[in-house]
Amino acid sequence: MTSVHAPSAPESYAATSYWLESCGDDLTPRKSVSGDGVYDVAILGGGFSGLWTAYYLLRDNPGLSVAIVEREICGYGASGRNGGWCSPRYPLDASTLIARYGVEAARNVMLAMQRTVDEVGRVCVEEEIDAEFRRTGILSLARGDHQLPAIQRSHQAYERLGLGHDNILISAAEARARVNVTQLSGALHTAHSACLHPGKLVRGLARVVERLGGTIFERTEVVRIRQGAEPRLITAAGDLVARRAIVAAGEAYLTQQPGFQRALLPMSSLIVLTEPLTETQWTQIGWRGGEGLASQVSVVDYLTKTTDGRILYGSRGAPYHLGSNVDRSWDEPTADTMRRTLLEWFPILADVGFSHGWAGHLGVTRDWTPNIVLGGGKLGQMFGYTGRGVSTTNLCGRMLASAITGRPSGFETLPTAGHVSPLWEVEPFRFLGVRYVQEGFHRIDAAAKEGRGAPIDAPLVRWLSKQ
Repeated sequence: MTSVHAPSAPESYAATSYWLESCGDDLTPRKSVSGDGVYDVAILGGGFSGLWTAYYLLRDNPGLSVAIVEREICGYGASGRNGGWCSPRYPLDASTLIARYGVEAARNVMLAMQRTVDEVGRVCVEEEIDAEFRRTGILSLARGDHQLPAIQRSHQAYERLGLGHDNILISAAEARARVNVTQLSGALHTAHSACLHPGKLVRGLARVVERLGGTIFERTEVVRIRQGAEPRLITAAGDLVARRAIVAAGEAYLTQQPGFQRALLPMSSLIVLTEPLTETQWTQIGWRGGEGLASQVSVVDYLTKTTDGRILYGSRGAPYHLGSNVDRSWDEPTADTMRRTLLEWFPILADVGFSHGWAGHLGVTRDWTPNIVLGGGKLGQMFGYTGRGVSTTNLCGRMLASAITGRPSGFETLPTAGHVSPLWEVEPFRFLGVRYVQEGFHRIDAAAKEGRGAPIDAPLVRWLSKQ
């Protein structure tokens, strides 16, 4: 699903992101819904959430009839626009998991996420999806001494969970030996992580779902979701009635559906991508391990080294728009700041060109916790990955497929299973609160960068961001 102004020609879809442009797939839309149909399971959304759910339903239950309805083409939303990290980190960080659920439950969640990274890699091999899956690890960088406490706190949380051997603090010299970034004061190295080509993965998953017997409808908008004895996805061209369950898997774009406007907050995330670097530039930068990179800024940043020698830089710095508007995702002032920031990380790239830039929306629940629920009215819901969906969608897809069929998944005891988040505030209070936190994070980061003390309201901003 995506904005109402989406293109229809394959070449236009390819322009959505570098990932779709380079996925090597024919982006011609599949057939649209034309008339009513009856299926065992009907899924709204052709991204990772819907596709992983369909995959496990079909793989483990031969003969089950599953249909996916996608407003544009599979992968057009967040699944084809993200940073390419397959991370073992849950949307809630380790310390928050411990605070909410205790050490044992938090450890179980983190171990499930580590195994999920393995599972994504295994599926790529087994189903012959060439998603460029590669185990790279993550380097959480402290760019300046003021960022050291953040990685130290993270390390302490991992130590409490007995996962310190996979999450190791390294010195500035050790970090610089891995990647030559300016202002390094140290890093936290997380071993159990991977990077991949999300466009190839999402398009490959769609083909596998069809091979297993699933039906995918594209260029079809679901105008309403109806629960009850005969749940259905209602479109202008016909209804998809489900015998067992309907699934709402549209992530941030679910906010456009009646009944979901306050379930999620759509947060815009921007990405800029360089042209391929020269061999000389890579020699000076290093980064031979291709780890996912991030610093400790409040607005969140992430860097990926692509297999064709580019640097992807992403950030969540774009402003939230009134009424959860998802038609406005690109923000040029934010993108310009991102390009300049990347050059601050790597001054050697002063003359580098930027070949691509795109934006998309990720879904944030009120308590930052994914919702994986099969509730009354045969409605399955899975959303709210807060930017960590490449891996988390796989775990959640297995959990929801299990709930629909009654087959144990082994994840039933995780504290987040069946979780339902509180609703976001009504507008304009949501807008005022979110904008205040966003603006506050920018002020906090600016003060830290300039060596000044944090703004007087920094504790309030941080407290509100976690509520």
